[in-house]
Amino acid sequence: MDFTDFVDKDKYSVLEGFSGPGGMSLGLQRAGFEIILAFDNDEKAVETHRRNLSDRCIVADAAKLQAKELFRLLQMEKGELSLFAGGPPCQGFSKQKRNAHAGDPRNGLIFEFIRLVNELEPRFFIFENVAIFGQKRGRKYVCEMNLALANYKLFPHFYNAADYGLAQTRQRFIIVGVRRDQRTTFRIPQPKSDCWKTVGEALAGLPSPPEDYSDHPNFPNHQRARVTELNIKRFSYVPQGGGWQDIPYKLRLACHKKVDTISGGWPDVYGRLEWDGQCPTITGGFDSFTRGRYGHPLKDRPLTPREAARIQGFPDWYIFYGNRGDIRSQIGNAVPPPLAEAVGSEVMRCLLVADGIIEDEMENNACLQLDVF
Repeated sequence: MDFTDFVDKDKYSVLEGFSGPGGMSLGLQRAGFEIILAFDNDEKAVETHRRNLSDRCIVADAAKLQAKELFRLLQMEKGELSLFAGGPPCQGFSKQKRNAHAGDPRNGLIFEFIRLVNELEPRFFIFENVAIFGQKRGRKYVCEMNLALANYKLFPHFYNAADYGLAQTRQRFIIVGVRRDQRTTFRIPQPKSDCWKTVGEALAGLPSPPEDYSDHPNFPNHQRARVTELNIKRFSYVPQGGGWQDIPYKLRLACHKKVDTISGGWPDVYGRLEWDGQCPTITGGFDSFTRGRYGHPLKDRPLTPREAARIQGFPDWYIFYGNRGDIRSQIGNAVPPPLAEAVGSEVMRCLLVADGIIEDEMENNACLQLDVF
């Protein structure tokens, strides 16, 4: 059901923290919410957010934001906000950084998220992070969140973005918090379809980027990366779904000549995507053969920012601002809008049920949410 017909935008508003370039905000807008304020400490990400969505995005450090100032900006009192959403930076939980999570200062932002929830007391919150956060490395943080937010019923779940319309098997861990006075139950949104979208479907209709490395005049951020002729030659030997193991021995990097082709080495290095398959998680290194499986399925080059943005679920009118590094980081770290929309739509349904605007059609369904705290 499309719940936007029931939505009073003056009533169902959202504050987004750690907003990045606006992927979460775009998805929540599509779900019927009004973004009344967003904040991030990355100036270029805030510029992207403001120039695509609204000027209600500010540069701010979560650790320095106080509830009193937020209430003034929101023009609300404690407990009135419908939804607080955000994904504190997750690099401290990277799979490539063994034990880095233990002392990574960025992980402290998780506690700022918890503090803001307690100070704002929104009716609902959405906490988004990398999948590993919900596993062993992040277990203590999840437990501390459960204890610190005793006024909320928490619904944690691992989401695969491919289930919600992306050509990308991006795994995310999301906790939806429902304030205990809300008479409603959150349910995991159903997958969009039984058939995952393919990379070919996501990239269909995009022309080749200009050969001179300039931006495409009709598709913003569609600009090829500068790659050496030797790397292009190496990659030319890689078939769809293949990787560095397919490169002739004499052309391989020195480190790959020392690694067993069957059991050793990172398999996605120099990886070529499959036109009829899905992309692994897009990161900020998507325009380099050496950072993962980000080679174009049909051309001997890595993905452009526009192609990566499409795989992340951003529309072509959404323009990213900053230098190339800024843009890569924004796209790689963004919350995919279709995933945010799916979760946001279920939160919207819960709000409408809690307010008696619609009935809960599954009220007596015993198979609700199984991994709730």
